[in-house]
Amino acid sequence: MTSAREASVEAVIEGYRTLLECSERMLFLAREADWPALLELEAIYVQQVEHVSELDAQHSLMEAGQRRKAMLLEGILENDREIRQRLAQRRDELGELIGTSQRQRDLQRAYGSGGGRVIPGSTRHDQGAS
Repeated sequence: MTSAREASVEAVIEGYRTLLECSERMLFLAREADWPALLELEAIYVQQVEHVSELDAQHSLMEAGQRRKAMLLEGILENDREIRQRLAQRRDELGELIGTSQRQRDLQRAYGSGGGRVIPGSTRHDQGAS
């Protein structure tokens, strides 16, 4: 039979395990470039982080529990680092696409409406003589 304290400590550790599993799923989605699913899972992850944070604040861990927590946090942080790196790459890709789109729009505005119009030679010469 486990004591209430042991159960509480195990709940904290289990919370960190759940965070690690969730971060692993998020990393998989980032590697697959499934951005909509990643965003959905991130919302759940944030709720789990809040829950674990509350549990962790309520229950102090002994040395063994702290070591387990540290190992789980290392995995979580490593996953988070790669997820952030992939998100930054995606942000840069989107920035390039936006820049390209803006240049195309600017070119369309500049040349699209009058691009097929020919200026008669006499009009062009007359304007230059003034």
